[in-house]
Amino acid sequence: MPIRRRRPLLRAAAVGGGAYYMGKRRAEGQAQAQHADAPAAPAQAAPTAAPAGGGMSSDAVQRLQELAELHKQGVLTDEEFAEQKARILG
Repeated sequence: MPIRRRRPLLRAAAVGGGAYYMGKRRAEGQAQAQHADAPAAPAQAAPTAAPAGGGMSSDAVQRLQELAELHKQGVLTDEEFAEQKARILG
């Protein structure tokens, strides 16, 4: 009595689907690795212009928050903090 295969198409679809999913995840992982290995942009880029509304740019706000954190940690003295803050605020 020959052995009859049961649901060969379902098995093939499951194997193919799993292989597709793993290949896709591997490609995404490689793309992220290439992106992480890419050279970073210069740390000090050209200064960004302030918005026309007179408010501060998000970059300036972020730099002020970083300065405040360094000042809290004691890395910057009061004078250094005031000097850097004045430079950012213009």
